[in-house]
Amino acid sequence: MNHITLQVKGMSCGHCVNAIEGALREIGAEGKVDLASGTVDVTYEPAQVSIEAVKEAIEEQGYDVA
Repeated sequence: MNHITLQVKGMSCGHCVNAIEGALREIGAEGKVDLASGTVDVTYEPAQVSIEAVKEAIEEQGYDVA
């Protein structure tokens, strides 16, 4: 399992947390949103999910991955 912390812009509430964490679950990754720091800690299996897919899943929810 790999772990990465991404800076994500535009998150501000519980809906943001649910949208991002849910989108990551759908692609087979696990995410933990920290609204205070504007980050998402992501754990994923590189053989199943690419980092590009992780970023795309977040961006598809309307957030910017820095």
